[in-house]
Amino acid sequence: MKLWKTAWRFLPFSLLLLFLTGCLGEENLTTLDPKGPQSAWLLDNMLLSLYVMALVSIVVFAIFFIILAKYRRKPGDDEIPKQVHGSTVLEITWTVIPIILLAILAVPTITGQFMLADKEPDPEVGEDTVYIKVTGHQFWWQFDYENEGFTAGQEVYIPVGEKVIFELHAQDVLHSFWVPALGGKVDTVPGITNHLWLEADEPGTYKGKCAELCGASHALMDFKLIALERPEYDAWVASMQEEVEAPTDPVLAQGYQVFEENGCIGCHAVGGTGSAAGPVFTNFGDRSVIAGYLENDAEHIEAWIRNPQELKQGNKMPAFPQISEEDMDALIAYLQSLKVRE
Repeated sequence: MKLWKTAWRFLPFSLLLLFLTGCLGEENLTTLDPKGPQSAWLLDNMLLSLYVMALVSIVVFAIFFIILAKYRRKPGDDEIPKQVHGSTVLEITWTVIPIILLAILAVPTITGQFMLADKEPDPEVGEDTVYIKVTGHQFWWQFDYENEGFTAGQEVYIPVGEKVIFELHAQDVLHSFWVPALGGKVDTVPGITNHLWLEADEPGTYKGKCAELCGASHALMDFKLIALERPEYDAWVASMQEEVEAPTDPVLAQGYQVFEENGCIGCHAVGGTGSAAGPVFTNFGDRSVIAGYLENDAEHIEAWIRNPQELKQGNKMPAFPQISEEDMDALIAYLQSLKVRE
């Protein structure tokens, strides 16, 4: 009776955990719906481990309850049961079975590690293989397409069905690069270069996160990986490589002037002009979110520019409360006009 009372006490917590697991499915932020060969291998091995664990649990509990029912002490039982201590058969049995189970887990794990560690591109990809240098900052991601000659921020684009090599770095503290739907996580460590490859089976937008506690806004250090078919990806690359001309529209021209006069271009490059100390703005208008998690609309852009610390504690962007409403409207219009995708 006491056992059942204890179980009922834990039931609400179990239901709460079950409810919270539903949050993991948002924006492909789950390992249980694989979209690439890495994530598929990870899921297969998780399920294999689960099946082995379930088999062992079923057998152990079955034996346990059989012993409780069959060999429990009854009134008048004075005879000591037959002792099996030192039984060679039993010793061999409970030694061999775990070895077999461990082998079942070890073989695919070891072969998979070789697969995950293979950073070489597929032979048929050749010179078109995409190499991306990733740098983790507090609290945003920088993506340098060094072969193509441009930099992107907060959103990384890759071609579908191709192995993409990521070279991982960190600018300040330890971060961890993770796209759950496509593969496992790898740390970005200051002063150390790590590597990772990912491949997307189908076009789509996949949410990525920093998986290593890196400061006050670690939980908001999100990014998006966008997989495109090769022709569309090549068109995006060509657009990112183009120089962005100064706008001629009066409102946009005013916004560009505000962008320059307030020193924004000293941190946010546009079309190769300016510094990449902060996220590049060449395709700012194409992004669905800003600051990693806020919807890309006029209200959030203004709130972010005026007081970024209120929205993302510990970030390195200064506040600009002095910008007038007219200049702010023009600046927002200019930023949202920066698009490279139709």
